[in-house]
Amino acid sequence: MSETDLKQQLAERFREVNGDHPMTDADDAYVSAQFVALEELCAVHGGDADAVRQLMLGHRLPLPGYLRSDGAEMVPADLFALADEAGGVEPLEAWFTAHWVDPVTGKAEWNAYLSGQYVCLHSVTPAAIQRKDYLTTAISAAANEPDVGSAQWSERLHTLVDELDTLEPAFTAYDRLRFGGPTSRDTCIDAMRARFPRP
Repeated sequence: MSETDLKQQLAERFREVNGDHPMTDADDAYVSAQFVALEELCAVHGGDADAVRQLMLGHRLPLPGYLRSDGAEMVPADLFALADEAGGVEPLEAWFTAHWVDPVTGKAEWNAYLSGQYVCLHSVTPAAIQRKDYLTTAISAAANEPDVGSAQWSERLHTLVDELDTLEPAFTAYDRLRFGGPTSRDTCIDAMRARFPRP
């Protein structure tokens, strides 16, 4: 299969997962600063971009996080890090899902990882995914705690929010289109800081 065919198939799969939303100049600038083009990453690592595209289409590696307006498949700079840690692409799924006690949850997280939509983390690892889940759940529940508004409560809340802030990038307008609304940064960081400012 030619490179053009693989690129086209990957673009079609990407749009199946994310919808067909335009990338603005601001989106392109954000993505270019946060991610790297697949071709460039493969050139640095001595890999074959077409082989990586086939792994993505075969549900072995995650889809690109974004398709830039010029068609470049934008991926995290550490795209291959988890496979390296797992001992290769073959054992990656078993290694990844083993981080969750419940195999159903592990499989769901694997599918989410393969979607390429974990653009909500600077570094996509099972530990970071689990920590983000914990933090967003705790922050969302904070407004219903019995000591809400107290100094101790405020300190707890802002410690959680600050930690989430270190895990998550800024996001871009395109993300709000494909996710159908506000991002976790909007709801759990910016909104909580605005609603409950530090005393």
